[in-house]
Amino acid sequence: MDQKRESGNRLSASFVTGAVALIFLAIGYQTALFVHRAAVLHIAESSVHPDTVYIVAGAENIVAGPAHSSRRVSNPGRTERVRRVRNSIVGRSCENFRFNPNTVSLEDLQRLGFSARQAESIDNYRRKGGRFRRKEDFMKSYVVEDSVYERLKDYIDIPKLDINAADSAAFETLPGIGPFYAAKMVSYRKELHGYSYPEQLMDIYRFDEEKYSALADLIEVGPSEAYPLWTLPEDSLKAHPYIRKYAAHGVVVFRENNPVENWTIDALDKAGVLDPALAPKLKKCRIVAP
Repeated sequence: MDQKRESGNRLSASFVTGAVALIFLAIGYQTALFVHRAAVLHIAESSVHPDTVYIVAGAENIVAGPAHSSRRVSNPGRTERVRRVRNSIVGRSCENFRFNPNTVSLEDLQRLGFSARQAESIDNYRRKGGRFRRKEDFMKSYVVEDSVYERLKDYIDIPKLDINAADSAAFETLPGIGPFYAAKMVSYRKELHGYSYPEQLMDIYRFDEEKYSALADLIEVGPSEAYPLWTLPEDSLKAHPYIRKYAAHGVVVFRENNPVENWTIDALDKAGVLDPALAPKLKKCRIVAP
């Protein structure tokens, strides 16, 4: 009798254990189906990557239930929303054309393949003072996928800054340039009568090679008026950084005692008129012919 009772207790315990395990399995299965359905719908609704197509087979028809069940539940509102989002992603056209990411319009960004949300994100970055100095800067934007950058990189056109036309505000957009150096770059340009070559920036106090290297690929030297060395009076000549007071008087004396056909920078250098350290710099400047 005791053996039967003990056997019945073991059977009851085994039954309970099995039932509990079955319940947890059912709950786990239901949870997995729910998570899967939520995930695919989230992908379909939230994806904004222009070069990515998400393929979801029958996401709107997945329902919780036994594995052998073929019952389908329809939600017309959600199904239509998913269909519109999916079609907008797959059907979005992409054009390729030259553009400046600092000035391109929202409409043109969408023509390039970006979604409205991505275009607005790029525009927000610009309106907050952000600037794309190099092509690689555009690639670093979190809304620009690697595949998109690879497609567009040859069309990115960011103009270099003309140091003969830029004002202080424009100079401040360069890396490492604040108000102090921006003002110096403008004032030194006036002293030179315009930059003739970009390395002249390193003449500025504490504008070293490291600072120059950080922006050298972002600038260019546009047209400027040539320096009228052979016609300016002594008082004007001495204001030039490569001539100064002593050489200015020597230039005037040289002009008075030599024929015009001999008026050259090399001749001034050979005659000892110019400072030996400054003569090579003056030779590279744009000078009005005699």
